[in-house]
Amino acid sequence: MSETALSNIDVVVLAGGLGTRIQPVLGDVPKLLAPVNERTYLDYLLDWLQGFGARRVILSLGHQATRIVDYVTAMPRDGMEIVPVIEDAPLGTAGALRHVRPHVQTGISLVMNGDSWIDADLGMLVQAHEAEGAPATLLCVRVPDAGRFGQIETDSAGRIRAFREKDPDAGAGLINAGVYAFGPEAWDLLADMAGPSLERDVFQTLPPSSLAAYDAGDVTFIDIGTPDSLARAARVIGGAAADRGTT
Repeated sequence: MSETALSNIDVVVLAGGLGTRIQPVLGDVPKLLAPVNERTYLDYLLDWLQGFGARRVILSLGHQATRIVDYVTAMPRDGMEIVPVIEDAPLGTAGALRHVRPHVQTGISLVMNGDSWIDADLGMLVQAHEAEGAPATLLCVRVPDAGRFGQIETDSAGRIRAFREKDPDAGAGLINAGVYAFGPEAWDLLADMAGPSLERDVFQTLPPSSLAAYDAGDVTFIDIGTPDSLARAARVIGGAAADRGTT
């Protein structure tokens, strides 16, 4: 693991969604504060980022923002600044990023969905982004049921050729894991393009091969947005944390 990979890189965590799929289990508890093995999911997420040297994390918040702000205020972390940025109304992923842009202070930044767990090396993602020179590099993982998510097709140079829609018959394949390395040009594209969705309104409307893909391979990827996946996350994340001695 690259223990200093994010030491000079701001991390933006997108966590403004309503969490409707997981609401039957969590009620009015925001997903970042979902209980996982007597801690919160946010605790494990920040542990993971801190393991790569992250020093500054921007939380893009909306639904139940006050509860999350109160939590991080009461639980400060040595060596990590946490910057909450709250949207007044739902803006979508692209809109939320436009809203937080003034708070990003580094040339390369990391953007990630706040409801996914990926056991991947973020240092390798940053290295791939620096080598490619694309506006953004998407962390991609290989899963046995890519049809649930929609597949990514790449060319021989590792650039993204196409985004494929969800297809229950797709089988195994490469998917977008919701973690991105952004350069300044990516933020400029966001400012110039309309629409609320980063994936549909920005990424999928760019010319083929504009974006790079970092293939992390067959690593653990869990979307914690459903009751079943949250239960799986409790098992997987707890075991991974025990291996690192961070429980």
